[in-house]
Order: sequence, then C-alpha cells, then structure tokens
Amino acid sequence: MIGFALIIFIGSQLLALPAASSTGTRTAWIDALFTATSATCVTGLVTLDTGTHYSTFGQIVILLLIQIGGLGFMTMATLFAFFLKRRISLKERLILQESLNQSSIEGIVRLVRRVVFYALSIEAAGAILFTCRFLYDMSPGRAAYFGVFHAISFFNNAGFDLMGNFSGLTGYVGDPFVNIVTMLLIILGGLGFIVLSDLTDLRRSRRLSLHSKVVLGMTGILILFGAFVVFIFEYSNAYTMGNLGLGEKILAAFLQSVSPRTAGVNTLDLASLRQATQFFLVVLMFIGASPGSTGGGIKTTTYAALLGAVYAMIRGKEDVVLFRYRLSQERVYKALTVTLMALALVMIATMILSATEDHQFLEILFEVTSAFGTVGLSMGLTLQLTLAGKIIIILLMFIGRLGPLTMGYALGPKPGRVLYRHAEGKIIIG
Repeated sequence: MIGFALIIFIGSQLLALPAASSTGTRTAWIDALFTATSATCVTGLVTLDTGTHYSTFGQIVILLLIQIGGLGFMTMATLFAFFLKRRISLKERLILQESLNQSSIEGIVRLVRRVVFYALSIEAAGAILFTCRFLYDMSPGRAAYFGVFHAISFFNNAGFDLMGNFSGLTGYVGDPFVNIVTMLLIILGGLGFIVLSDLTDLRRSRRLSLHSKVVLGMTGILILFGAFVVFIFEYSNAYTMGNLGLGEKILAAFLQSVSPRTAGVNTLDLASLRQATQFFLVVLMFIGASPGSTGGGIKTTTYAALLGAVYAMIRGKEDVVLFRYRLSQERVYKALTVTLMALALVMIATMILSATEDHQFLEILFEVTSAFGTVGLSMGLTLQLTLAGKIIIILLMFIGRLGPLTMGYALGPKPGRVLYRHAEGKIIIG
C-alpha cells in the first residue's frame, strides 16, 4: 500500500512540473495527483485531456506509471532486484505471493519473470500492429509513438489515449483492425498472468487449473452476454449505433462489452447510451477482470463463487462445486466479504457524491463504479468534479486497485489467537 502511494506521489510531482504541460505552465496539483492516481491504478479517468494538455514528457511519465501500476509495485521491485542481482528474501516472497494471489511461494520468483516476459511480449506485438495501422493516418514517428502508448495502455487496462478532446476511439468505431487488436490486448491483460502461464504450458501439461477454467469460462460468458445486451439495447439508438452498418454494430457491441472489464476504452458516446445499457455497464464494471491481472473490480472468480453458492443453496446442497471441484468454505466467505465490502464502498461514495455533485444519480453511480473497478469509462462527470469529488474518486481508484480486502488487512488490527468458540445460535434467513 505504501509502495503504490509513493509511486503516485512521485508521479504527481512530475506531472505538476511545467515541462509536463504542453503549454509550459504548471498543472494544478490536484489534477496532477488525479492523473497520477488514475495512471498508477490503471483506471483511465482524467480531468485533463492526455493528448492535448500534457507534453511528450508528461505523456511518458503517465506511460511509466501505467506500466508500474499494471505489473504491480512488488513485481517491479522484484524486477529491479533481478537487475541488481540481489537475493529475494522469504519475507519478499511472501508479499509477492499475496500480490499475485498465489496459494504458495513455490515458484513465485519464476512466475514474476514470466509476468514481465508476457507483458512486454504482448505489448510489443500490440505496438507493432497499432503502428502499422496508424501509419495510414500520421507520420511514421508519430505512428510508432501512438502504437507503443496505446498498446501499453490497453494491455494494462488503463484506458488512456492520445486521440485528443476526450474522444477515445470514437473515430475508429467501424475499423475492424483497431477494434480487434484493442479487444485482444484488453482481454489478455484482464485474464491474469496465472491464466496466461497456464495456457502457455497447456501443450505440455494437457490440463488447465480450476482457476484458469473458471476465469476463461466467466470471461467468455460475460463478453458474449454483454455484447448481446449492448447490441439489443443500442441497435436502434440514433445517437450511438443506429446509423452504423451491421458489421460496425457488432464490433461496437463487442468492444463496449469487453471495455467495462476495467479497460476504459470506448468507441461510442457513453452519455448517449440508453439508461438500461448504462446500468448494465455498471454491473460489468463492478464484476471487473480476473485475479492477478491488470484489471480491477470484484473479479470474475469472486462472481463465479457467489453464483456457485447461490446455485448450491437453491439445490439444497452443502458444497459449492465448480467444474467438479468443491470450493472450501473459506473461499466462499472471502468472495462474500469482498463483494459486500465493494458494494458498501460504492454505495457510500455514491451517496457522498450525490451531495457534493449536482448531477443525475446514474451518472454518479457510473463514475463511482468506474473508479472503484479501475475502469476509466466516463459519462462526463469527471471533467466537472468539485475538489471534494476529485478526492473521493482518487481514494476510490486507490482502494479499487489494491482491493478493499487488502486495505482492510493493511489498516485493520492484527487477529490474535482465538481462545474460545461461541455457542451456536440460529436466526431466520429470507
């Protein structure tokens, strides 16, 4: 937690410098802090346009913050230790285990090497593909710069772009190449490095872990179902998809389904979406990506565990079973705790912002969920936030990236030894 806070503080100081601004003037510190938090927490919400307000120096600072935030503070610290040829201590291995959501420290350093290798390889491939496409629209140097920036931003599910005027990728709504490359980068970044490692070893091991099966299954279901819902609700909306061809509508529906999984990229004007679509995107943003990934939210595995628990209760079964494996009671409790803490956080923040900001309730709920899920999608509220509103969104992005449970562990009292157990009691449920 301290590591992330330190990176954000350093980033905010750099972004506040006159050299970081395209006009050569100092950026207000609260806006620099907001941008640094958004970049480090790979969110994408901005109070100033990245493409026009910041200079090349400022944009590179943002890019470095995205890379550090996406890989994780502990992963980057371990990477520096490799370069310095320093031995990784047991304590550091235990922290890495928690940082990467692993069940043991066995092979944790090897996994860190893989994380860095996968990230850099996928980002390099994305940068080459984007550069080839942008060569048709701009000079070679600018195309290469845009290609690298957007590949790193989209793979890390950050959602920052350089297109200018807060337009996102709306200019490429019908471009299949840009849409498909963007979606692949977002999905690969959101699956999690553990799943990518499993998929790489699939030819040798010939089996996937339960975690990978659940992540891949839930990701596929959410993307397909999300695209179907967006396509149905927005098909005839003249302000979004109504004037697009069938192929463009399908592309737009899929990208708007993939993006709320914490990426923050949009090809449609979100403020013009129907309210039903906007609320559905709130649900997708709340669920988020998968554990050990560059994304946020309560995570796909948490949602799967909750669905499994509901199904087991309805069927009158004691065990929660996924893919013929029984989940321990501890895992179900953890999923329930994460979800309730996240719900409470979103509800409290929405109530406070409803008092400080003069906007519609759905706009505020959308922005709050986007910040907590480190998504970065916005209906325009972020640009009009008051000082109090900016501070609340900054805190939400920070907590959302670390996870409410991690914050609870870090700030809460350490549990002592349990000396007794209470007698069992009964209450009526439902």
